[in-house]
Amino acid sequence: MNNPTEHIQKQDNQFIHPWDNFQNLGNNQRTVVEKGDGIYIYDSQGNRLIDGPSGMWCVNIGHGRKEMAQAIYDQVMQLPFTSPWSMATSPAAQFSEALAAEAPGDLNHVFLTTCGSTAVDSALRFVQFYNNYRGKPEKKKIISRLKGYHGSTYLSASVSGKERDKNYLDFATDLVHHIPAPHPLLKPDHMTDADFLDQCVADLENKIIELGEDKVAVFVAEPILASGGVIVPPKGYHKRCLDVCHKYDVLYLSDEVVTSFGRLGHIFSSEAVFDIVPDIITTAKGLTSAYIPMGAFLVSDRLLNEFNNPDIESAIFSNGFTYSGHPVAATAGLKNLEIIKRENLCENAREVGAYLQERIKSLYDIPIVRDVRGLGLMCCVECELTKGADDLEMDYEIGERIDQHCQAMGLVVRPLANMCVISPPLIITKAQIDELVDILYKGVELAMHDCIADGKFKNV
Repeated sequence: MNNPTEHIQKQDNQFIHPWDNFQNLGNNQRTVVEKGDGIYIYDSQGNRLIDGPSGMWCVNIGHGRKEMAQAIYDQVMQLPFTSPWSMATSPAAQFSEALAAEAPGDLNHVFLTTCGSTAVDSALRFVQFYNNYRGKPEKKKIISRLKGYHGSTYLSASVSGKERDKNYLDFATDLVHHIPAPHPLLKPDHMTDADFLDQCVADLENKIIELGEDKVAVFVAEPILASGGVIVPPKGYHKRCLDVCHKYDVLYLSDEVVTSFGRLGHIFSSEAVFDIVPDIITTAKGLTSAYIPMGAFLVSDRLLNEFNNPDIESAIFSNGFTYSGHPVAATAGLKNLEIIKRENLCENAREVGAYLQERIKSLYDIPIVRDVRGLGLMCCVECELTKGADDLEMDYEIGERIDQHCQAMGLVVRPLANMCVISPPLIITKAQIDELVDILYKGVELAMHDCIADGKFKNV
């Protein structure tokens, strides 16, 4: 085969990708990405593309950091691995201490995992372990929200609430219960913002009462529902939900896999942005800026202090992974945190994020744009071909067309059906934001004209 890209694409069809459609196996022709530099990636044809989604919300410090590569290399040469069961390493110890120092309140202990899914899964297993130890074995039920995403292990996928991800798979439906997403776009026209907030909080309290406060263990919530479409809850929602949880002895797990490490302008956003100190925080993605896979959950001292019952022989948390606290990953995490703080990337994210939120509103000028929303360096443009219609096929078509047009002009977006998600690296400048938004605007506009030509646009 003379074309190197075609050869790689042929090889790639032996790799089962996440969320792969098995009916298309062997026929995919994905863009082959060969290089990254700053906010850009380069495909196998040499085309430069703005990395609009930061990979998947995660390459926060940007691509091609030589000092990160050097730190990883040095640690590999010094010590690539040792058993986390019986040994300690300085990178894992130092990174745990650094994370605890950045965390809100008394979340001073860290369990290091391999990714966001295993962080959420491990945190939920800890909740079960905690209530078993307390002599409350019936207090196990988990409440989360529709449109939320929490991972791909059996338990974390069960907690996720994205309806379109539920086909042909099994889930722990007896253990996990979902409440509606606090999505302002779904607020009835006649309802005030205050009444909508009351309703969203009542959804949680009513579900706890319905299931039984002696049965409900934990509420799991992303500060912003990320892959559900960058859904920003009403102001005050998280604080009031935390109060409800405390009222019924329910733990509050803030899933910051996306929103931590600068995405919203702070290392952790739970307290700094949403005014809560949760019982547990999960994190991943920007934790290492994706240079090496890693995740973690942080837990309140208040919970850990309960494991001191002299009448119980032991409290062994039999959960962990071969790569828990991997020294190379921990080294990457330390270097990542150092870069973020030294270069004031949280401050840049706050300033440039505000600029992005203002500029992206220009897309409201395009008739198919139903909603533009976001916070910090997270935003979503939601399109609608037929007002009020629930047409999954058309949702995917408009998203794919926008993606194709944007990529042809030098921008990668993340299409989630009819929603285009943008979450660029924290190093992005205002001039680069202008370039990104201009391309996205044109991409949406061209996709709309395609649909008009095909007779599929009925909004006007």
